[in-house]
Amino acid sequence: MVTSPVRRQDIHRFTPRHHLHKSSTHGTLTDLSLTLPKTPLFGTDGIRGRVGELLTAELALQIGFWAGQVLHSQASALGPVIVGQDSRNSSDMLASALSKGLNLAGLEVWNLGLCPTPGVAYLTRFSEAMGGVMISASHNPPEDNGIKFFSAQGTKLPGELQQQIEAGIRGLVDKAVVTHTQGQHYHRPELVGRYLESLRRPLHSVTHLQGMKIVLDLAWGASVKLAEQVFSELGATVICLHNQPDGDRINVNCGSTHLACLQKAVREQSADMGFAFDGDADRVMAVDSEGRVVDGDYILYFWGQTLRQTNQLPDDLIVATVMANLGFERAWKASGGKLVRTAVGDQYVQAAMDRSGAMLGGEQSGHILCYHYGLTGDGMLTALHLASLVRQSGVGLKTLVDQSFQTYPQLLQNVRVENRDRRLHWQDCQPLMDAIAQAQTVMADQGRVLVRASGTEPVIRVMVEAIEAQMATHWTAKLVSVVENHLG
Repeated sequence: MVTSPVRRQDIHRFTPRHHLHKSSTHGTLTDLSLTLPKTPLFGTDGIRGRVGELLTAELALQIGFWAGQVLHSQASALGPVIVGQDSRNSSDMLASALSKGLNLAGLEVWNLGLCPTPGVAYLTRFSEAMGGVMISASHNPPEDNGIKFFSAQGTKLPGELQQQIEAGIRGLVDKAVVTHTQGQHYHRPELVGRYLESLRRPLHSVTHLQGMKIVLDLAWGASVKLAEQVFSELGATVICLHNQPDGDRINVNCGSTHLACLQKAVREQSADMGFAFDGDADRVMAVDSEGRVVDGDYILYFWGQTLRQTNQLPDDLIVATVMANLGFERAWKASGGKLVRTAVGDQYVQAAMDRSGAMLGGEQSGHILCYHYGLTGDGMLTALHLASLVRQSGVGLKTLVDQSFQTYPQLLQNVRVENRDRRLHWQDCQPLMDAIAQAQTVMADQGRVLVRASGTEPVIRVMVEAIEAQMATHWTAKLVSVVENHLG
């Protein structure tokens, strides 16, 4: 596998084609009455919530306007803002309102339409764009949606700039910068082809997937127009599931968080492997020929081995999160590698990679970052490289799994907690803290407990990992019961 750092000059600058459809935005931003939560709008992955409750067209308009103000203030030169979206029914509405807000701030918008989140990040980085926006709630159910911002470098917008946007929305800014020039809106779906080429380019000369049968679960989401094409072009025989954009069914019993359909299809089709993406295709989960789950821990282990063999893994270091399985950690360290854990969230993984100089990091959930190829998690990129390294290994994914490590029994259960304040301040619940302390004392070094509030869904996640499955089951059930009784 040849790895070369991505460079901004590797792609031609984009210039707007004025013969394309464009629309002007007239009018001024009015002082809209918004009902906002007391807790911060921005979570671990942008602004995300139920459409019609937290996310409305009025809020999206304000978000667009104040994001335009902040992006304009940070830009060394004016450029467009790139906007993409997933297939949710509400995405068109939110993208339209947000684009109008950006136009009212005097900025030009290039709308990609249906596009994976990493496509927005890539095209923002390798163009003269001053920022990017993705309309998606990732793996959340269809009734949710979200708004996620990227800097001109294609990385997530820094927290301090998100806070400035929120301050404007909440009326905590003295006044907006008045512009007498309203931006234009251009439809630019053809630019997505540049992103697709960036996925193919590193692999075309070093590998082919001919003779491999691969099943893809596209989750009715953002990858439906691209994933089959790029795998087929590299020679694979591709079987697709849930491969149309469907806002009513995105992520419903399919995709990276529901693997049963993929596992069944891989076995029935006698496929070599399968990949399941989430709604915006920034993460991926795999299964081997027997239908066994190959999660982000395995992907990091295999990709880490490959990079280390070619001296492209500085200090033999991988960055993972607190969710990473102990079996993975101990196997990687036993082979001479180093592993650093962070809080859950790709921004924490990325921050640790930047501090340490690591080139590979990610999450058990399948959000993987490899700096040799990009600066953001990309499900399709990860799947292509995993298929490539399987091909180059000369054995199947099943054999690689058998030769890697044994996972510790790990149970993860989500408990729905609608009250946002209680959910975010779960540490104030003394009965839960007492139960966690008891579990940690009893299991000692034979297990561990992780309880956290999701940054993307109204749930508290309870994870217990132990040397024996019975121990993990017992303490998971007890902790879930405490959360349900005292916070649910």
